[in-house]
Amino acid sequence: MRDYNSKKPPVKKVAAKRPQSKELQQKKKSAKNTLPKKNAAKSQRQMKRADNLKVIPIGGLNEIGKNLTVLEYKDQILVIDCGMSFPEDEMYGIDVVIPDYSYLVKNASKIVGVVITHGHEDHIGGVPYLLKQINVPIYGTRLPLGLIENKLKEHGLRANLKTIKAGDKLRLGDFKVEVIRTTHSIADAVCLYIQTPAATLFHTGDFKIDYTPVDGEPIDLAKFAEIGRKGVDLMLADSTNALRPGFTASEKVVGKTLDGIFREAKNRIIIATFSSNVHRVQKIIELAAKYGRKFAVSGRSMENVVALAIELGYLKIPAGTYVELNKTKNIPDDQLVIITTGSQGEPMSALSRMANNEHKGVKLKKGDMVILSSTPVPGNEKAVSGVVNKLFEKEVEVIYNDIADTHVSGHACQEELKLIHALIKPRFFMPVHGEYRHLVKHAQIAESLGMKKDRIFILSNGDQLTVDKRNAVKFQNVVSADDILVDGLGIGDVGNIVLRDRKLLSESGLIIAVAAIDRASGEVISGPDIVSRGFVYVRENEDLINDAREIARNALEDSLYAGNRDWSGIKNNVREELRKFIFRKTKRSPIILPIFLDV
Repeated sequence: MRDYNSKKPPVKKVAAKRPQSKELQQKKKSAKNTLPKKNAAKSQRQMKRADNLKVIPIGGLNEIGKNLTVLEYKDQILVIDCGMSFPEDEMYGIDVVIPDYSYLVKNASKIVGVVITHGHEDHIGGVPYLLKQINVPIYGTRLPLGLIENKLKEHGLRANLKTIKAGDKLRLGDFKVEVIRTTHSIADAVCLYIQTPAATLFHTGDFKIDYTPVDGEPIDLAKFAEIGRKGVDLMLADSTNALRPGFTASEKVVGKTLDGIFREAKNRIIIATFSSNVHRVQKIIELAAKYGRKFAVSGRSMENVVALAIELGYLKIPAGTYVELNKTKNIPDDQLVIITTGSQGEPMSALSRMANNEHKGVKLKKGDMVILSSTPVPGNEKAVSGVVNKLFEKEVEVIYNDIADTHVSGHACQEELKLIHALIKPRFFMPVHGEYRHLVKHAQIAESLGMKKDRIFILSNGDQLTVDKRNAVKFQNVVSADDILVDGLGIGDVGNIVLRDRKLLSESGLIIAVAAIDRASGEVISGPDIVSRGFVYVRENEDLINDAREIARNALEDSLYAGNRDWSGIKNNVREELRKFIFRKTKRSPIILPIFLDV
């Protein structure tokens, strides 16, 4: 990589001055070089106010998911991607997790647009939730916009969707955006070259270098090299596979593997893959036609994406090969392929329902071949393993990535990352899209290529990187970037306290103590009765429940006898006495909920 420190500042014409000694010149030069260190805080304050580009990741760092990056220049904001992530195991009852949009809502008038790099959920899944709060234009290629439009229909929303394509050059306020073709595990993926008066930025999006993609449109490396020659101040690059050496295999490797499997298959084939991987779905359809099979699709997301991809021309269906799932009963097993969702072991997915005998249209039988054309996303390993075990119990033949090359990643490995760095030659670098270990490894890769460590910046969500042509400065915790939890129609109304209660309920259950009280006289009219849910089975633990009832009555009467008429104080006393008794007897700590009626 070129040595940016060797670049000499431009020479200014000034009035002639008395020649200075070499010693004096050296002292002044030394003082000038040390000045930024002595006044670091001052220079950071000046940089925040100066003409510069601010890069603020609100999601996508130290995690895989909910990608959202804010670019801010003067009084204008450009947003890159707006994704979601799926809940972790301890997020009981949560449907999805989205970024914190509070900064965008607060600065809605400044937003010139949201540009989408591709159509995966971790890049588009948050769009409906953002549009419920603010109305901003969404720019994307045809497939991502089609997927977004389907989401908006489900949410009853309409939006200003603007179609772009690789090769386009957009002017969004002071942001000049060039859209560049790349390759990924979904069609229509792009990366972005963004120019502002303060600095230029290159965002790889999610990518891999596939020289032989299924659609015949490889990544535009010539354009990358051209941009590198122009000069890039900051590069943001995908870090998902930074830990993996070598190169990511081409999608055609999977095609060859599946071809061999289809050629040898004697019975019905059920193949599970990501619905968004249109290229792989296309290959499966071609193989079905090649070996004289018809195909059907199962799973809502698969049906939606296939219909959309056909409509937009991304899927080519040979005549007479498609059949609706409910009309497959009369087709011989050796002439049928079912393409389904559920490759990640999702509990309600089509494949999981098949494995549990709960699918209305498909009943697995001995001799069926089930192919998982995927690898488990981190965190889904247990769910996928559970589905695979149930499939084996059905005496079907199961083929997955540990057995054959039925899947390749859509993300670049180390050698591909090195090539991108060599082509773009950024002045500063910020690894994105990965857990902390991925970001650190990607930083080390950049350093191994000759980039100086002080030009590499690892940020967390909510931090800010301020960049101009000469400098880059990191500021921590500038913007709120908490996880926003979505539970049903509730957005952000479930926080840590509610999750803690759900965790306690899942671990130890609930006890309710109910009583009717005449607060004026201090007399217990009825109860207390003890109701248990998820704690113990009442009929088998009557002695424990009766003892708990007596403890609650004594605590209640003691409070009333002492003249305590404060509802909150009475409840706390009963709760504390019950808590101590139950823990002493069972070593458990259920949630205890006293309910008193004033009669």
